[in-house]
Amino acid sequence: MADEVQEFDVVIVGGGPGGYAAALYGAAGGLRVAMVEKDKVGGTCLHRGCVPAKEFLETAHVRRTLEHASAFGFAVESVTTDFAVSQRRKVEVVDRLHKGLSGLLKGRKVTIFEGTGRLDADRTVRVVEGADAGVVCRGTDVILAAGSVPRTLPGFEVDGHFVMTSDEFLDLSSLPSSAVVIGGGAIGCEFASMLADMGTTVTILESLPSILAGCDTEVVSVVQRVFKKRGIEVRTGVTVTGHTPTKGRRTTKVHVEGGEDVEVEAVVLSVGRRPRSEGLLGEGTGVEINDRGFVVADPSMRTANPHVYAIGDIVANTPQLAHVGFAEAIVAIKSILGEPVTPVDYDRVPWAIYSNPEVAFCGLTEATAKERGYDVIVKKDPYGGNSRAQIIGETDGVVKVIAEKRADGTAGQILGVHMAGPWVTEQLGAGYYAVNWEATAEEAAALIQPHPSLSETFGETLLALSGRGLHVG
Repeated sequence: MADEVQEFDVVIVGGGPGGYAAALYGAAGGLRVAMVEKDKVGGTCLHRGCVPAKEFLETAHVRRTLEHASAFGFAVESVTTDFAVSQRRKVEVVDRLHKGLSGLLKGRKVTIFEGTGRLDADRTVRVVEGADAGVVCRGTDVILAAGSVPRTLPGFEVDGHFVMTSDEFLDLSSLPSSAVVIGGGAIGCEFASMLADMGTTVTILESLPSILAGCDTEVVSVVQRVFKKRGIEVRTGVTVTGHTPTKGRRTTKVHVEGGEDVEVEAVVLSVGRRPRSEGLLGEGTGVEINDRGFVVADPSMRTANPHVYAIGDIVANTPQLAHVGFAEAIVAIKSILGEPVTPVDYDRVPWAIYSNPEVAFCGLTEATAKERGYDVIVKKDPYGGNSRAQIIGETDGVVKVIAEKRADGTAGQILGVHMAGPWVTEQLGAGYYAVNWEATAEEAAALIQPHPSLSETFGETLLALSGRGLHVG
């Protein structure tokens, strides 16, 4: 009932990956949990982000396979694509996952209020918009998990026709014949890769000196080389100033400061995401928001108010990754339950980029390790010599492992594992454990990789790092 305060152990604002993970984990721990979600549980990741994007990337992978089927003895004269079918399949996948998630939350007796939640004083959350507007609930503790929205750029107002963010792009029923992707980060490279595989002429415009900022330079070099081979034009160090539709409005010209315009059918903005913190806080909450709109939280995910936690994309100085939100949710709930907590080590979280070629990494890059004062030993192994890569016909790529150099000159603790190549997002697990368990090169190299497998390349790199490689010097 409106204005009647309902009491819970935990009230969560936001039902994305962080929010629903906190709800499920908290309910499993015996807490009475309420969650306020303005749209559908699952958030951006399930409905407008990770899952839909990867479904389209898989569509691109299938097309790629068909186009190269002749190498395996299959006669495929031409490949035509009905993208609306892939769109329908995406909806089916998302709907099944949403139904499963909703069932999990119901089964664990999580109370869900539909609408926009606002935190007021005294750990009170009011639903201010939506079907349950007027509902007021109070938690012994509150978790803020409001998520994020795509950033835009001046001169590129989103219209859904020429200019779109990931939200609009993932709802397309047909693809443009040409496109500019503004932003060469992980999401931008995924979109550019998918579009190119589906036959779109693609140009990436990136303001920084390199695409995939934060990735190891060896990995970036592999991606750039493969992108060039596939006809993706990459322009770095450029500034875009706006766009002007051409006569007839079939195309638009993207203006590049001091450079040549790019005429395309579509512009995809991929310039990051901003926290969804507008209207999140009322008066007297005791929660700090920084000048960029992010909520400030400590390693236990507590805000300046000790009974209010923050997780996911709204937290300052953390990676905006769904699996990081999951991990932060567990930290927050354990803190609430008074259990021992291992804070998220943001230097060592796994990263996965689903472009073609894929990219995956964990830990420090070579440059960052040196900046932090480490003396390092580095070994790398290309996928060209890997038998499984030869079998599947995908040999572009590299595994690079960085270890601390010990006083005797041998490789010590593994500091970083960086991969580009076929299915590396599914291979990073061993490298993730090696980095986070602070294994030495010798310890990790003693573990056996199956043959023939793509993961052998990681094993070979470790053997070389430990001083006695088989196929790698």
